[in-house]
Amino acid sequence: MTIHNSAPWLEAAFLGVLQGLTEFLPVSSSAHLRIAGALLPSGTDPGAAFTAITQIGTEAAVLLYFRRDIWRIALAWLTAVRQRPATLSPDARLGWLIILGTLPIAILGLAFKHQIEGGLRNLYITATMLIGFGLVLGLADRIGARRLPLETLGWRHGVLLGFAQALALIPGVSRSGGTISAALLLGYTREAAARYSFLLAIPAVLASGVFELLDSYDKPNPIGGGPTLLATVLAFGVGYAVIVGFLRLLQSRSFLPFVLYRIAAGTAVLLLLANGMIAAR
Repeated sequence: MTIHNSAPWLEAAFLGVLQGLTEFLPVSSSAHLRIAGALLPSGTDPGAAFTAITQIGTEAAVLLYFRRDIWRIALAWLTAVRQRPATLSPDARLGWLIILGTLPIAILGLAFKHQIEGGLRNLYITATMLIGFGLVLGLADRIGARRLPLETLGWRHGVLLGFAQALALIPGVSRSGGTISAALLLGYTREAAARYSFLLAIPAVLASGVFELLDSYDKPNPIGGGPTLLATVLAFGVGYAVIVGFLRLLQSRSFLPFVLYRIAAGTAVLLLLANGMIAAR
């Protein structure tokens, strides 16, 4: 990854903090990085590669926070693969569901890589998705039964949530927002929906980040290697704090503040675009 002077370290640091703040909240981190890039002094879109690489930092936070859950699920899955029991334990089933649920975003991400890194980063699309899927989240939170724990997650629901996660390939949808909205509509509790969205994202996000890291090596990039590393480290620290706070918040609060924020943010971007204050591409 070639270092360019057009992206100051301070801007990269700001984007890293922003990535950590927004990755786990249902507000779309990719949308925020895309919008922030247009508003910063350099006016540079940090790009899909920068977004994917900094997500390695936030997923490292997930690995640390959920280390006991991940270890338990991995052991149960490996035991089930070796012993092939007649009935899978909830943890073994969850391991398989995370694998199956990752396939839609992996396949669609590779199939539409050019569009994801190009036309879909148009800010009109991003703003529309922020508003539209904010309304979807609000509806899901309002009408969802919110009574099913994560342990009851079955095959059909697991695959459906995998396709919901794949919607996040469009900036503005939100990986956690898409998965959480679908889980709420299927009747899962807020905490179960959030926890599964975090666990489901691990394989896809880490694979995407590593792929983009290798693919961008020695290629011109709007943000250089050093600033990107700084942003990734900051995303890890901030992201861990957000996981802790977000899961505590869901024990007593609804998603309404995030719904209102998404609508306000999307509307603000549309107004900036309409007045020529930022460019759509």
